[in-house]
Amino acid sequence: MTTAPAESPKPAALSDRVVLALLRLLLRLPYRWRVPVAGWIGTHVLGHIGRFRTKVAASVRHFLPDLPEGDVQRIARAVPGNYARMLIEIYSARDFARFAGQIPLTGPGLAALQEAQQAKRPVVLVSAHFGNYEAWRLGLWEQGFNIGAYFKEQSSESLNAPYVDAILASGQPTFFDTIEGRKGMVRFLRAGGILGILIDVDRPNGVMLDFLGQPTRTVLSMAELALRYDALLVPAFGIRTETAPGFSVEIGAPIPPSDPLTMTQALNDAFGAVVRAHPEQWVWWHNRRKKSHPGRQPAA
Repeated sequence: MTTAPAESPKPAALSDRVVLALLRLLLRLPYRWRVPVAGWIGTHVLGHIGRFRTKVAASVRHFLPDLPEGDVQRIARAVPGNYARMLIEIYSARDFARFAGQIPLTGPGLAALQEAQQAKRPVVLVSAHFGNYEAWRLGLWEQGFNIGAYFKEQSSESLNAPYVDAILASGQPTFFDTIEGRKGMVRFLRAGGILGILIDVDRPNGVMLDFLGQPTRTVLSMAELALRYDALLVPAFGIRTETAPGFSVEIGAPIPPSDPLTMTQALNDAFGAVVRAHPEQWVWWHNRRKKSHPGRQPAA
């Protein structure tokens, strides 16, 4: 009996090969140079290709229509640099983790988070692709919190392998967007863990809620998880700073339990406030700017 030859993996796209080559080159640099060099490349190279700045500027105008055009352009110039720094920090997981224990934890929700951990009450900690979404996870992990995170793998096969390796190297437990990953996430919550998850990704089952004054497709699953497992629902953000260690973690006040729509709107409001304060730190180009969609709608 003959066996069919295994399928060869698809060759990586040219853009992916360029990104991989650039990552390998940057990872050869000492960490203290690696991040600023990545930021320079993001600002002066990435910002000029792929309509990066154009997409950011269009999104800023959509969400902040009263913002002067000079500020729109300033944000559009800054975002690619922050994005590049965030990427290289994530791919530099072991180096990044070395100073994560020094990241200051602040905000009105810190005491509630500490109390929940002591009581082994589950927590759903909600963040976004802002500042660096690993800063709050690693900062909490290195400072004694039992935190796990839910991740969506990269769509590119060639870029996904080093991304998964970096995420797994930076701390466990980690739950990927698979059936087994979701089962593990539920077990972790039921056992009283702190689950980190991002809210600013477009999903077809989202509903139209206000974000920065505009109707924006938003998933309700974080609030639904909190209600189902009697978990604390808390917004948290890793904010990039000019002083060492380079970040602070802002833990917002817990969202009072009510219903998924009200609770998710409160998450959007907390996220919107931090974006208004630091607009250059959000990626902006996630296409959630839908006038309507075939998914779920808010109840009347």
